[in-house]
Amino acid sequence: MVGYDPKSEVNSVSAVEVAVAGSASGFVTRALISPVDVIKIRFQLQIEQLSPRNPLAKYYGILQTAHRIFHEEGLTAFWKGHVPAQLLSISYGAVQFVTFECLTELVHNATPYNTRNFIVHFVCGGLAACTATMTVQPLDTLRTRFAAQGEPKVYRNLRHAVVTMYQTEGPLTFYRGLTPTIIAVFPYAGLQFSFYNLLQQLYQWVMPSEGMNAGNVKNLVCGSCAGVISKTLTYPFDLFKKRLQVGGFEQARAAFGQVRTYKGLMDCAGQIVREEGPVGLFKGLSPSLLKAALSTGFTFFWYEFFCNLLYALKDAGSTKGQEG
Repeated sequence: MVGYDPKSEVNSVSAVEVAVAGSASGFVTRALISPVDVIKIRFQLQIEQLSPRNPLAKYYGILQTAHRIFHEEGLTAFWKGHVPAQLLSISYGAVQFVTFECLTELVHNATPYNTRNFIVHFVCGGLAACTATMTVQPLDTLRTRFAAQGEPKVYRNLRHAVVTMYQTEGPLTFYRGLTPTIIAVFPYAGLQFSFYNLLQQLYQWVMPSEGMNAGNVKNLVCGSCAGVISKTLTYPFDLFKKRLQVGGFEQARAAFGQVRTYKGLMDCAGQIVREEGPVGLFKGLSPSLLKAALSTGFTFFWYEFFCNLLYALKDAGSTKGQEG
């Protein structure tokens, strides 16, 4: 169970083991959903309308975009920026889940609130995600730059990207898009955790007998649904973040179509609405929802799987020790 539950046996899993489970979950999930993430980022950064009727639109559909990326850049393009993305996922997963477990345990010990409460999970989930985001924002910016660049490549590798960005744009460039990220990540992650908990309780209520024996399926389904709901409600801020993160990177974007420079969050939002219309705020929503369903479902699925695995290994070790 995600979050502190005084009735759960898995609470004996230590903070270090929670970090390991969170990191492992992030690693496996990132490897599986990277192609969808690359397509989503290409959609988000394209100024032109995502429509086959627009002759200037390089990308306009998931299958068309996948085919074009594969044809022009090869299969490895779907894992562009995978090294910083994996570092991001591993670090983010560890910090987020450790913080969330600690916060929900603190609520249980220091307040009268029920740790399974929707609002408690929303607040603790949002705070945990903000903590993780502040920790890994530079890696997210690097991941976005790698996924966004075309051919010829501006950055040869991770080290070259870090050095080049630092020398030409300064250290603050690694925190581009932080404001909309924080604004978006609190409700997004809060809704993920709270809806995941709510949907699990609903699943248990609807199918009480099956719910006890279908843990893995339940975790995957509830996580996927929670991801879709959360992403739909907070999507525009994810778009703003991506647009701001590639500021100063215009020369590498020229091959994909028009480029824009934004002065900040409000300027970015205003330009998008004026030039691309309100629907521009939801560019890339379809691959984002696909990614959200897969990533959130897999994240919770693998996190609970690894927590249960670590608990089972610890329990087996203690049993052997007692027998010895």
